[in-house]
Amino acid sequence: MSNNPNHFHFTCDDITFKTQSTHMDRMTNTIDVRLKVVNRPAHLRTRMAKAWQLYTLLSLPLIWLLVFRYLPMYGAIIAFKNFQISKGILGSPWVGFANIRRFVTSYQFLRVLRNTLVLSFYSLIAGFPLPILLALALNYVTNIRYKKTVQLVTYAPHFISTVVMVGMIFRFLDTRSGVVNNFIGLLGFEAINFMAKPELFSSIYVWTGVWQNLGYGSIIYLAALSSIDPELHSAAIVDGATKIQRMWYVDIPGILPTATVLLIMNTGRVLEVGFEKVFLMQNPLNLRVSEIINTYVYKVGLTAAFPNYSYSAAIGLFKSVIGLLLIIIVNRIAKTLSETSLW
Repeated sequence: MSNNPNHFHFTCDDITFKTQSTHMDRMTNTIDVRLKVVNRPAHLRTRMAKAWQLYTLLSLPLIWLLVFRYLPMYGAIIAFKNFQISKGILGSPWVGFANIRRFVTSYQFLRVLRNTLVLSFYSLIAGFPLPILLALALNYVTNIRYKKTVQLVTYAPHFISTVVMVGMIFRFLDTRSGVVNNFIGLLGFEAINFMAKPELFSSIYVWTGVWQNLGYGSIIYLAALSSIDPELHSAAIVDGATKIQRMWYVDIPGILPTATVLLIMNTGRVLEVGFEKVFLMQNPLNLRVSEIINTYVYKVGLTAAFPNYSYSAAIGLFKSVIGLLLIIIVNRIAKTLSETSLW
């Protein structure tokens, strides 16, 4: 290279040195990347060894999901086959969408679908806002002892099993010794056979469910309310806001994202009406309004004289696909309106 600062002249040696240096740098970077890729499994094993307790806890729900949620999906293919036990799942002949078409075109389809939707949306409309109202009310109770008593009384019914709950319903509504009919008799009216009146079935099912799950459903909203910044309430009090105004302008906006996510998830389960409770409350007198998709699948797939496993599997798959589509649609609507969504 020339010594004149105004003129730069590179010799062949300089160019060769720079070319070799650049080539060496690239090789070094390549080796570093390869070492990182090679050492990544070792690094993961090291992290797992250091926090093996946490990974052990994580493995339990993952194993549960794998065994009870993903592996059974293999059996869903019988919905597209004429399943025969002697031939097995793979050996049974394919029938395509014949089972789903059979369900959609059957005379039972509209009835069981209507009953399912009525119970689902009735439960959603009646049961979704009440836990929010209970949580808002409890959030402003200053007497700790009274608050804990109310929580205990409202939480306890959730832990009653479905069989016991239905037994209690029958006892309370019994025409001879039931508490409700005894009270009606004191008022001078005749006893009512509640379980024999189809028009009362949905109300009995929904409001007993609301009573059972009201307190337990308010827990998540109480947790959301506890995360609201207390300075917002302090500022509202300084501005002269009443408790109702604080609920409307501070509390409800604070729990709205939680409520939106729960509403999306509940909407996706509109076809998943509780099988046990409906099945136990059914009788020949109310069957025309109590026959839902889940009980129909049970009767067709298991208790029929000639069980049709493919047909019942097709109905279950149809129900799952509809639920997935509802979640996607409601999630898109919620994301558009409030920018709060599942994904």
